[in-house]
Amino acid sequence: MIRWLRTDDGIRIRAARWEGGAETILLLPGRTEYIEKYEDIAAEFVSRGFSVVTLDWRGQGLSDRALPDPMIGHVLSFREYQRDLQAVLPLAGDRPLMLAHSMGGCIGLRALTSGLKVRAAAFTAPMWGIPLGRFMRPLARLVAGSSPRLNRSHVLAPGTSRTTYVLEAAFAGNTLTGDEAQWNRMREHAADSALTLGGPSLGWLNAALRETASLARLPSPAVPALVHLGTRERVVDPAPIRDRMARWPGGTLTLAEGAEHEIMMESAPIRSAFIDAAADLFRR
Repeated sequence: MIRWLRTDDGIRIRAARWEGGAETILLLPGRTEYIEKYEDIAAEFVSRGFSVVTLDWRGQGLSDRALPDPMIGHVLSFREYQRDLQAVLPLAGDRPLMLAHSMGGCIGLRALTSGLKVRAAAFTAPMWGIPLGRFMRPLARLVAGSSPRLNRSHVLAPGTSRTTYVLEAAFAGNTLTGDEAQWNRMREHAADSALTLGGPSLGWLNAALRETASLARLPSPAVPALVHLGTRERVVDPAPIRDRMARWPGGTLTLAEGAEHEIMMESAPIRSAFIDAAADLFRR
């Protein structure tokens, strides 16, 4: 199941494949995430007759990390993640199905607009924008954008922590899930410090702001797609998602009432509604 791969720039990344059928789902996880978090989701799709491939992005899980402090998530450009994706594509075969969450949705959209051929794509809370206040956005761009010139790209972004979120926050009021059992499961995984990750670097923030701005200017790809977005979403910016799906021919946006960021780690009705919708899309 676990595969170790090497990217074309020499980064060692960890990937996994579950066998379940002829059609393969390429599952692109979010920032801070790792293979183990998606074992139950992979099992759901395997039970529906799909194979599943996923990975630890560089700087996450057990893949190579960029900084001496392994708890800071760091890249200088989102092109680095495209190298990871290219390395894992052979495990998914020709024209896979795409399933992407949060930052994985940003990486996946870039790949689709750059010519990656998939049969269909399903997204949960894709990171097509970062929720910065109207007055904070220019300051964030200034601070993050100047970090390379000031040799500060490796520094933790302001307002973030080296501690992984689920170990720092309480269940009450958390931004990820309204399901306490799923919350506790995420906390159990996070107890393995080798897998976890804290906040992003200024370099990552600069790269993310540049990437989301660039993607917003591009037309939507000619791929059947769906997005599920929680009505309580607070981690990514919902506005670019609504804008994108309003101009995605053959795309649908579903608002999951009461859901937070982690649609696939939400209460059973919310989770099942997305998995069923994605499986239906993938079978067309």
